[in-house]
Amino acid sequence: MALVTNVQFEHYHPPNTLGVQEREPRISWRFKNVLRHFRQEGYEIQIFDSEHTLLSTVKRTSQQFYLVPWPSDQPLNSRQKVYLRVRVWDGEGYISPWSEEACLETGLLERSDWQCERIAAPWGPQTTEPTPEDLYRKEFSLAGTVRQGRLYVTSQGVYEAEINGRRVGDYFMAPGWTTYDGRLQYQTYDVTSMLSVDINCIGVRVAEGWFCGRIGFEGGHRNIWGPHTSLMAQLEVTYTDGRVDTISSDRSWVVTTGPIRLAEIYDGEKYDATREIPCWSSSTNALHPVWKPVLLMDPLSDSVRLTAGISEPVRRTEVVPPIQKIVTLSGKIILDFGQNLVGYLRLKNIKGPRGHTIRLSHAEVLEHQELGTRPLRICQAIDEYTLKGEAHGEYYEPRFTFHGFRYVQIDGWEGDADLEMSAEAVVCHTDMKQVGTFSCSDSLLNQLYKNVCWGMRGNFLSVPTDCPQRDERLGWSGDLALFAPTATLIYDCFNMLGNWLVDVEHDQNVLGGVPAMVTPNATLPDPIWCRRIPCAIWHDVTILAPWALYQETGDRNILVQQYASMITWLKWLPRNQTGSIHLWDTTIFQLGDWLDPAAPPDAPWKGATDAKLVANAFLIHSLDYMSRIAGILGKGADRERFTAELKEARKEFQDEYVTPNGRITSDSQAAYALAICFGLLTASQRVRAGNRLVELVRKNEFKIGTGFAGTPYLCEALTLTGHIQVAYTMLLETKCPSWLYPVTMGATTVWERWDSMLPDGSINPGEMTSFNHYAFGAIAKFLFERIAGLQRLEPGWKRFRVAPSIGAEFTNASASHVTPYGQASCSWETIHVGKGLDRIHLSVIVPYGSTCEVVYPTESGEETETVGHGEWSFEAIFKRDYEWPVQPLPPKS
Repeated sequence: MALVTNVQFEHYHPPNTLGVQEREPRISWRFKNVLRHFRQEGYEIQIFDSEHTLLSTVKRTSQQFYLVPWPSDQPLNSRQKVYLRVRVWDGEGYISPWSEEACLETGLLERSDWQCERIAAPWGPQTTEPTPEDLYRKEFSLAGTVRQGRLYVTSQGVYEAEINGRRVGDYFMAPGWTTYDGRLQYQTYDVTSMLSVDINCIGVRVAEGWFCGRIGFEGGHRNIWGPHTSLMAQLEVTYTDGRVDTISSDRSWVVTTGPIRLAEIYDGEKYDATREIPCWSSSTNALHPVWKPVLLMDPLSDSVRLTAGISEPVRRTEVVPPIQKIVTLSGKIILDFGQNLVGYLRLKNIKGPRGHTIRLSHAEVLEHQELGTRPLRICQAIDEYTLKGEAHGEYYEPRFTFHGFRYVQIDGWEGDADLEMSAEAVVCHTDMKQVGTFSCSDSLLNQLYKNVCWGMRGNFLSVPTDCPQRDERLGWSGDLALFAPTATLIYDCFNMLGNWLVDVEHDQNVLGGVPAMVTPNATLPDPIWCRRIPCAIWHDVTILAPWALYQETGDRNILVQQYASMITWLKWLPRNQTGSIHLWDTTIFQLGDWLDPAAPPDAPWKGATDAKLVANAFLIHSLDYMSRIAGILGKGADRERFTAELKEARKEFQDEYVTPNGRITSDSQAAYALAICFGLLTASQRVRAGNRLVELVRKNEFKIGTGFAGTPYLCEALTLTGHIQVAYTMLLETKCPSWLYPVTMGATTVWERWDSMLPDGSINPGEMTSFNHYAFGAIAKFLFERIAGLQRLEPGWKRFRVAPSIGAEFTNASASHVTPYGQASCSWETIHVGKGLDRIHLSVIVPYGSTCEVVYPTESGEETETVGHGEWSFEAIFKRDYEWPVQPLPPKS
C-alpha cells in the first residue's frame, strides 16, 4: 500500500518553515511501502488555514510529485499560516490515505509590514574600537489570553533575544552573514508559550559580528558595512478574541552594555560575569541607572532588502567531549577533543575568586607538543571568562564568536572540579540535512571521507568559507566553484548555496559586472581587492555552482535565479583582441592551479601548469555549461551564441596548447586532467593524453601533482581514459603529497596544503596553512561514483547508475544518497571463490520516481540491467583481471 510521506514546501526541511519568504511555494512528496506495479496517476491537495478551515482543494491527473506548482490561485500573504495534505491514486482504483499535514507560515513579505524603528545605543556613533555587547530592553503589558505570539527580529550585527528571562529560539550568530548593503535577513520566532498574561519583558543582546567587527585577511577592516550595530524588533501578539498588540523597537526601549566586553569573529569573546545585570530581560528587574534611552536611527535604506532568505539557520548541532588532558613541557594544560571542529568551548563547574579570569586559547594542531597558533596569523582565537565568585560554581559558553580547533589551552582553571568532566566542545554550522554516506573496506579512505564531511560542516557556517580558524573565514568563490558537485552529495546545501548566490550577484553588480573574489565582499575597503580583477575559476562560480545545484535537484529555478549573473560574467570576461579572440586576455593575472605542491610556500600560484591554460580550460567548461543552460531555459539565441563560441574556443585551445598527437603544453597532471574531463581533445588525442597522464603519475610515484583546480578531476581523468587501477593506486598513496598523507598524520579534516604539517610534526612555514579547507575534499565525489558506484545520470536523480569499478584490493563498498525522490543506495562485496575468481553480491535501492542502470562484472565482461523502484540484488562470478599493485616507472639508469 503506497503511502504519501515527506510532504515538503520548496526545499525547506522542518522546522525551517516558519516565517518564510514564499508566496506560491511548490510542493513535493515521497512514497513509502510502494509495490513495484504502483504508478501515481493523479493527486489531490487540500490547503487549510491556521484554524484548520479548508481553503482550497485541487485534484489533478498527473504523475508529477516533485516541485508541483502551488495548488491554489491565491498567493500567500504576510503572516499567513497554512496546513497542507496530499493523497494520490493510481490507474487501478487505489486511493492512498491522506498524508500527514505539512505546515508553512510566511514572514513579513512587504516592507510596509515592518512598523518598528531601527534603534541603536547612543554611544554607537562615537565608537572607533571593538565594543562590548549592547543589551536592549522593553517592558510591556498584555491585556488578554494570548493565542499566538510572533517575534520578527534582525540586527546590523549579531543578536540573541530573550523574553521573560528565557532565550528565544536556537539560532547561533543570527541573523547570519549577508551582503548587508543589499540584504538583511530577519528571523521569525514562535514565542507564544513565553508570554504571560500581565507584565512581560523582551531583551535583545546585540554584538558586532560580521557587520562592523574586524573581518578580512591581512588584518582585515572594521565597520565595512556600517559604523556600529543596530536593532529592529517587532513582537506581534494575537489574543483569542482576535485583537492584536504590537510591541516594536522604538524610542521607549532602553539600552546598556552587557557582560560580553568583546565579541570578535577572530579574536574571540571576553565575558566579565561581575558585570552581569541579574534578570535584565525579566519584568522583575527594576530599572537601574545603567539603562539609557536608545538612539533612534533613520529607517533602513530602501536599497537594503529585508528578507527571510532561504538558507537554514546556523545552529549548535553536536557536543563533543574531550578525549584527553595534556600537560605540556611548559606546564600548560590542553584539552584534546579528538576532532578538528568549528564552534566553541562550553565550561561548567567554574570556581575561583571574584574577578579571576580563565583564558581559553584555541588551535587546530600541536607543534612540538605545544599549542600551534602560528597558522592563525592575526587572529587571537581566545575566549576569556571573568568569574563573579559564586561558591557553587559558574557556567560559561560564548554567544557571539566561533573558532576552528581541536585543542584548547586552558589557563587559570582553579578549584577541585575535574576539568575533563567540566568542558565540552559545541559544534556549530548551518543546519543542513546530511544526505550522503560512504564506506569501503579501506579504513584510511573511510577516515578521509569523514574528514571531508567534517571539513564541509565547519566551513558551511552561514556562508561557504575557505577556512574557519584564522583571520580569513571568507566566502571565497573559487573553493566553492570546485567543491559544489561534491557538497551536494554529502549535505542538502541547496538552500544555503542558493541564498549565498543571491549575494554573489549583488557583489557582482556593485563591482560593475565582475564578481567579487569573496562574498560577502569583506575586501571592499581595500583598494587592491576592490578593483574589478577578473579571475578564472573563482568567478566561474557564477556558472559552476548553480549548475551543480541544478544537477542535484533538477530544479531549473536556480538557473533562472542566477542566469543574469552568468550572462553578466561572460560578458565582462576579458578576451584577447587579436589571435585567439575567444580565449582569456593573456595580460590578465591568473591564480591558476592554486596550491600545486610544486609551488613555493610563499607563491601558491606558481604551479607546474600554465595559469593561462587553466583559465582557458575553465572558460571552455563554463561555455559548455552555458550552452546547455540556455537550452534548458529555452533561450534559443543565447544557446546558439554560446555553442558557436564554445566551438571556436575549443579550436583555439587546441591550436594554443595541444599537439596533434595529444601532448599538452605544461605537460602536467593538471593540464591533462582538465583537458580530458572538459572534453578539450579529439578521440585520438584523448587516448594519448590519458597515457601521458599515467606516465606522469607513475613517474611521480603516484603522488599528487595538482592544486585546487586540477585535483577534483585527476582520478576521474585516469578513469575516463581506462586507467582506473592507476587512479586507485594514486588514491591509496600515503606519501606526501597525497589524499591519505594527512590521514596518516592524524588529520580529522581536509588540509589547505598537502603538507600543512610536515612529516616531522612541524607546521608548514607558508602563510596559508589551514588544517580545515574543503577544496581537496572534492575527491569524495570519486569515492561515491567509482568505488561505491553510485552515479547520477540525469538532473535530480531521475535516472542514476550503480556501476562499481572493482579494483585495488577493495572487497566491499557502499554509498547512499537522499535524492529528491527518496534514498538511493548501493552496496557490494566480493568473496574469493578460488581459481582466480571472485563472487560479487550487489544490492541496490531505487526510490519511486527513479530508474537505475545497474552494471556489474561477470566472467564474460559486464552485465547491465535497468530497474525501477524497489530493492534489488545481483550476483555474479568474475575475474579480477588487472595489474595490482601498479608499479611506478623505474628510475632511468
